[in-house]
Amino acid sequence: MKGAIAALAPAAHACHWGEMISDAALARQLATEAGRLLLALRAESTADGPALGKAGDAAANRFLMDALRASRPDDAILSEEEAPDLARLAARRVWLVDPLDGTREYAERRDDWAVHVGLSIDGRIADGAVAQPALDQCFCTAAPPPVPPPASPLRFAVSRTRPSPTAAWLAGAVGGVLVPMGSAGVKTLAVLRGEADVYLHEGEMNEWDSGAPAAVAQAAGLAVSRLDGSALAFNQPLPRTPDILVCAASVQPRLLALLAGPR
Repeated sequence: MKGAIAALAPAAHACHWGEMISDAALARQLATEAGRLLLALRAESTADGPALGKAGDAAANRFLMDALRASRPDDAILSEEEAPDLARLAARRVWLVDPLDGTREYAERRDDWAVHVGLSIDGRIADGAVAQPALDQCFCTAAPPPVPPPASPLRFAVSRTRPSPTAAWLAGAVGGVLVPMGSAGVKTLAVLRGEADVYLHEGEMNEWDSGAPAAVAQAAGLAVSRLDGSALAFNQPLPRTPDILVCAASVQPRLLALLAGPR
């Protein structure tokens, strides 16, 4: 893994270029570089399964934490791989980091895993980037892609291992179809690319899972909300997102009305 760990070197000079670029550009740069590190580590590693996933989580987290601390030293960070620190509750700016979203998919040497780097300001998502390294893609809030119009029937991105019962019910109610895939970030990128039309998740997810995807989806003009239509909140004492709905603004009212009615 020596070659992959050498890719951590950019963190050493992050303080220089990090001070000169926007938060969105910083998120994109860090998510992209962390993704390259993860690809290199996986290519060089002889490990598989949980051991490979654990190594990837640790290496990407170390890179991202070092780089953010160097380039944005006054900001707080909430990362999946770090111990909880409630001091972040006093901070206006909090980075939400998932170094490897879809650890299982990464460990199985699949493509549907992502890197999330998001920024919340005063409890609302502000900027961020989601990289899907295996496809050499990274979407950020500074330059979101044009989103294709919804297809017919609507395609619902769902977990390939734990598909949401509510998503399945809603898809049935509108004559839609389920499209199984990996991480939360990948499901959101699928909507951005026009490979799916709706991403619905129920059951608590963490803010580092939802933050960067919500940022990029909103910047691209998609509607992002809770299943009751309320806004997502970030930097909470218990950093959880109970549920999320990402879709085109044109279909959101119909979906929300169905979710609010009897089942």
